[in-house]
Amino acid sequence: MNATQQLHELGQSLWLDNITRGLLESGTLQRYLHDFSVTGLTSNPTIFDLAIRGTNFYDEAIQKKAAAGKSGEALFFDLALEDLTRAADLFRPSHEATAGVDGWVSLEVSPLLANDAAATVREAAQLHARAARPNLFIKIPGTPAGIIAIEESIFAGVPINVTLLFSREQYLAAAGAYMRGIERRIAAGRDPKVGSVASIFVSRWDVAVKDQVPEALRNRLGIAIAQRTYRAYRELLVSSRWRTLANAGAQPQRLLWASTGTKDPAAPDTLYLEALAAPDTINTIPEKTLLAFADHGIVNADMAADGGDAEEVLAAFAQAGVDDAALATRLQREGAESFSKSWSDLMAVIASKSATLAKGQPGGGAQS
Repeated sequence: MNATQQLHELGQSLWLDNITRGLLESGTLQRYLHDFSVTGLTSNPTIFDLAIRGTNFYDEAIQKKAAAGKSGEALFFDLALEDLTRAADLFRPSHEATAGVDGWVSLEVSPLLANDAAATVREAAQLHARAARPNLFIKIPGTPAGIIAIEESIFAGVPINVTLLFSREQYLAAAGAYMRGIERRIAAGRDPKVGSVASIFVSRWDVAVKDQVPEALRNRLGIAIAQRTYRAYRELLVSSRWRTLANAGAQPQRLLWASTGTKDPAAPDTLYLEALAAPDTINTIPEKTLLAFADHGIVNADMAADGGDAEEVLAAFAQAGVDDAALATRLQREGAESFSKSWSDLMAVIASKSATLAKGQPGGGAQS
């Protein structure tokens, strides 16, 4: 039993943080399901930008859709939904076997809507309806406007992956939005079972402070923030408010660890997987990290439900001048800006490929 299978036995889901048409057509994604116990995947604008820019798997589809008058966001969402519905069908057996707990794929709304709650709600509903798959999450960022959109989308019955969460407080805001949406559904006589996960970004913390802290604190901030958030998650699941919803038939909004590829070349490439092993959570990881962990990862003790030494570590960071509350706000803002830039880059590469292919020229990129 390799380390990925051990995590699965522990009760943690491993999802792939990637999607390309090549992964689907080569059978690689299917192999990951079988060999590495991968039970879902996530996507974002950066992933699709790299996939469409760096390969020619999409060229034929882009050429046909552009010739039919499609462009920009409309053309992109056609491509993304084609990939993600195929992936959702691969994971459908896992989704059904776990009664909807696992087996999900995720599609993000346009990052340009991060500060527009009403438009986010509309796009989330439209995309989920177009996908017509019960195991497809719509990703909404946990920004202030996003929190409003999350509650409204859950109330409308749209499964949501809350993205760009960086702290316990941001997680609790997302969890509150989820529970309010479920409570409103119960009050309205609707089915309280609507899927959701809350995604905490981990490695970006360590990148942000790598030049500001002593060597003894390197690569420890993201894990401490995750431990603190995990404690809040476990406490919420035994709270009277959540028990009331669970008794009515609601499913927990599971905690998901995101941004868990090691960024520091001097650190172990399995650092975050080994530190974040925790039941009833998800870890979504790049292919490189998945393969490394399957090869030489080690599953040690579960993450402590009480947060372990998180507060001691965070106190040491505070003494080193790190204001984690202010940094969480900054990281969320920068994350939204980064996805918006990737979105703009994505629209540009689709426009460029559409124009090039219309002239009968190759669109660039490699089959990979």
